[in-house]
Amino acid sequence: MKISTTTTGAALTLAVLALTGCTDNTASNSADGTVRVSSTESECTLSTTEVKAGKNTFSVTNDGSQVTEFYVLAEDGLRILSEVENIGPGITRDLTVNLAEGTYKTSCKPGMVGDGIIGDLTVAANPDESPVSADEQALRDTAITQYTAYIKDQTEQLKTKTDAFADAYATGDDEQARSLYAAARLHYERIEPVAESFGDLDPQLDLREADLEEGQTWTGWHLIEKDLWQPTAEDNGGQAYTPLTESQRKDAATQLKEDTQSLYDQTRDLELTLDQITNGAKSLLDEVAFSKVTGEEEIWSHTDLSDFQGNIDGARVAFEDVRPLLEAKDAELAQTIDGRFNDIQSLLDQHRDNEGFVPYTQLSEDQVRELSDAIDALSEPLSQLTGILV
Repeated sequence: MKISTTTTGAALTLAVLALTGCTDNTASNSADGTVRVSSTESECTLSTTEVKAGKNTFSVTNDGSQVTEFYVLAEDGLRILSEVENIGPGITRDLTVNLAEGTYKTSCKPGMVGDGIIGDLTVAANPDESPVSADEQALRDTAITQYTAYIKDQTEQLKTKTDAFADAYATGDDEQARSLYAAARLHYERIEPVAESFGDLDPQLDLREADLEEGQTWTGWHLIEKDLWQPTAEDNGGQAYTPLTESQRKDAATQLKEDTQSLYDQTRDLELTLDQITNGAKSLLDEVAFSKVTGEEEIWSHTDLSDFQGNIDGARVAFEDVRPLLEAKDAELAQTIDGRFNDIQSLLDQHRDNEGFVPYTQLSEDQVRELSDAIDALSEPLSQLTGILV
């Protein structure tokens, strides 16, 4: 689940015209070719807004007081090509992207809400770019083909299971709907970075109540989750929960099915790049570290461990698809990553029951910390993939 993003085409256009905080400083990159990015509450300053085609690294420093994130967007300002999230104040995180010649947008999003501070990025031809060997290109093509097929398969399964879940909920069969909830969402969690790349689609499907902005309509999985696992007044901000009416339930179910259909449709013609696969694997781990481990994702159903499993599954498939490339360049790193995936899976398997996983609330603080530490141990070597392979 991505923290709230409410970027529509109109909003992005207005943001480009109205926001002046994204500073264009075209003096130069740093000596190592890295684009330095400074994000504050009011500015998104790049050391240069003109780079050469090929591998580019954006070193993003949060010089503000709010958690921020940084995006590289397609020219339309809607499609997310790559991103780095959850950058705390004073923290620097890198994003490596392979960019073809053309024009793009960049965006810093202080507070991780709203339209962000948007600017332009120009990518010029690079006559010095080293050609990729035929053997390596074949491995890259295979990885992209395999991972694209995986995404399509997961959206097919997501659509089928979401339709069954939504139909059960709409007809009032709450017991059946609750039994289908985690199993359907598992497929969404496996492909979350791809879903996030389609602009408003992810928040429409997966926005948490806590991340709603003023005036924003709440739709998707977590709206229905709350209605199926209705909270007490104490857990609902002191207010008695008002169940959705029969009409509201049908509307929520219909919207969920339509948005899932839209995700399915958009992935039929999906075109991925190698860096989207490798950055996506790291993004899936970030999802675990920043929302799943805290228990904030499934706050009503407590099915967080199933989401956790989905994120790990997706990251592991991405890694396995690029592993032949990595073994040719750094076999030791490949073994390290594989071992740490095994460590996390062993920990998760300890918490299984006949229904899938035990409720997240049953884990002790030590068990949660153990999972968190295992994610951190994997995240560091996995974050090296893009820099090595792209």
